[in-house]
Amino acid sequence: MTETALHPLAGVAARLHADLDDGFDLGLLTLGSAATGAALVELERAANRLSALQSRLLAHAVEVRVEEETGAPSTAVWFANATQVTRAEAHRRVRTAIAVDEQYDALATGCASGEVSPSQAEAVVRALDDLGGAISAEVRADAERALVGFAVDHDAKDLRVLGRRILDVVAPAVGEAHEAEVLAREEREAAAKVRLTMREDGHGSVHGRFTMPEMHGAMFAKMLDAIASPRRDHLRGGADHDAADDTGDARPSWARRGQAFVELIERMRDADLPDAAGAGATVVVTMQVATLTGGLAAASLDTGHRISPGEARRLACGADLVPAVLGSKSEVLDLGRSARLHSKPQRIAMILRDGGCTADGCDAPPHRCEAHHEDPWSRGGRTSVARGRLLCWRHHRVAHDPTYLTETLGTGKLRFTRRN
Repeated sequence: MTETALHPLAGVAARLHADLDDGFDLGLLTLGSAATGAALVELERAANRLSALQSRLLAHAVEVRVEEETGAPSTAVWFANATQVTRAEAHRRVRTAIAVDEQYDALATGCASGEVSPSQAEAVVRALDDLGGAISAEVRADAERALVGFAVDHDAKDLRVLGRRILDVVAPAVGEAHEAEVLAREEREAAAKVRLTMREDGHGSVHGRFTMPEMHGAMFAKMLDAIASPRRDHLRGGADHDAADDTGDARPSWARRGQAFVELIERMRDADLPDAAGAGATVVVTMQVATLTGGLAAASLDTGHRISPGEARRLACGADLVPAVLGSKSEVLDLGRSARLHSKPQRIAMILRDGGCTADGCDAPPHRCEAHHEDPWSRGGRTSVARGRLLCWRHHRVAHDPTYLTETLGTGKLRFTRRN
């Protein structure tokens, strides 16, 4: 007989398999809802206990160096190869197993009883490890018992949050100082990891990834959510209705946030940005006068990129993008926008008059709107309240899109209809 067969654990595993076989053979038609719920809870508790037993064995496997049987570099790698779990998960489970077996008796008891799940145990271990060595063994034990008790009513996510403030519960005198120390360390580490990468795909899009401190992430999310409110582009009819229901924008949140990010960039004022190489960071849009008056020629940005004529005409109405309009011989006909921008008093007058976006069916509030020139500057239009109107960012784009027809209704609202 092998060493494994001689040990009683082999019999435990065999009986488990036999009992599970019986369970799979049982019919469920007569199992009512209450009994189904009770069975699910008990099976989850049993699964927790089985995981605790496996965790205990993992800690033992480290002691006996089970990996030497196959030449694997570590117990975690051996376990990943033997069970097909990912190496990351295997390393995580081995670390938790060692910590529970060697340091945390109360947690081990909770796991063995089935009251603490593997994910909860990992959260408790991480929270206790984060306390560092500055606290006494008695305080650490109190924190461990408190977190195990919280596991009865809180999931792993809650335990991670509670773990950060556990000293406020078990040792208020040291909790405040410890929290300040932890936060300062995390802020230093987060600042060192800040990065942003972007790449063009050659098909009109830029892809990127970023890492930023948690505080700045929250600030960024708040900015985007303010712009991406589900109701900001809610339409109750009209030709460009995008299937939004009565609760707001039907687009998924990731799409709304992405569009909000784009709008945030366009709304950034030049005055808020530092000079770049002695010149302002304003983007310059260069176009032929024919483009401004409705032509089909593309425009150029001073970054070297090309944009469609419709996009160029929309950007020419923006407050922080400078159009450089060229005549037929490339002479500069207009450079700068100060004379064509609506002043603050003019915008206030339009806010009082329009009350928000003037596109038919749109209820975007004034602070989500831009000032639109009814009469293009290239055709002798003037910057005035009488010939200006408020349009939300989205409808301002549509107003300059040549694929849409614009109709002024009797109510004074604009209706946009896609050309055939």
